Amino acid sequence: MKNLPVLNIEQFEEEKSLTNFYSSDLGIHLKNNKAIVHKPHSHNFFLCVFFSEGNGIHEIDFNTYKVKTGSVFFLRPGQTHSWKFDCAPKGYIFFHTQDFYKFYFLNKDLSQFPFYYSYKNPPNLLLLSEERTAIELRFKEINNEYHEKLSYKNQKLVSLINLVYIDLSRIYSSIEPRKEVLSSSYLQTFNNLEKIIEQFYKTEKSAKFYAEKLSITTKHLNRITKSTINKTTTELITARLLLEAKRHIVHSKNSLSTTAEILGYDDYAYFSRLFKLKEGMTPLDFRKKYNANI
Repeated sequence: MKNLPVLNIEQFEEEKSLTNFYSSDLGIHLKNNKAIVHKPHSHNFFLCVFFSEGNGIHEIDFNTYKVKTGSVFFLRPGQTHSWKFDCAPKGYIFFHTQDFYKFYFLNKDLSQFPFYYSYKNPPNLLLLSEERTAIELRFKEINNEYHEKLSYKNQKLVSLINLVYIDLSRIYSSIEPRKEVLSSSYLQTFNNLEKIIEQFYKTEKSAKFYAEKLSITTKHLNRITKSTINKTTTELITARLLLEAKRHIVHSKNSLSTTAEILGYDDYAYFSRLFKLKEGMTPLDFRKKYNANI
């Protein structure tokens, strides 16, 4: 997808001694990057943004979310998004890579937090008025630390983002509780499945392939996915394919048949039928509809 900008965290870093992390006052960030932030783009890093004031919409992977005062958004690497504001928002934003977090928390993964656990989990949260003050102070402390030149800076920053993620996870989980599953290993297996799908979805589309990769039966893998997100393994694979198809359809100049080939479908007619079955319109109609709404 040559037309879709993929932003690298180094584009934003102000301090060369600090790699893999960036923080800014939201108003300043939007002003300094106005040429890119309002157009669809993706990142190679995790993004978290808090709105102390705001009104507008945030499109993430073709889903539209309202921006309101107290909104928090979480993006994983590779997700596409764009903003449209009715007035100048206020708040704070920070980015970081997976490596930045894991360097200091060797046995922890960002997928432990529910908003980063799965693409199927909502990427947003609306804080109540009584929750905003404490969260805003967390974001402000992160931003202040980032712009200071003090010793143990990285250590403090990663500790601060861990704290804000814990605070936000507690609020998030009270609103979007993860479904209880029969085994404590189900969530980990599901997380591993998503990672493997990310590697192979363009070439491997059978549930059997992924079950073998995880050393379990297809039946048991379906039991896990149904218990976790109420979808079969095949439905999960197809959903990932369709998301990538949408990205190519609207953000590249490739022909639709080329997009189908990139995703492992030599027969465009079959790909088009699958897309229409799941999305209610053909790939061409989807492209026209999306372009008409920009």
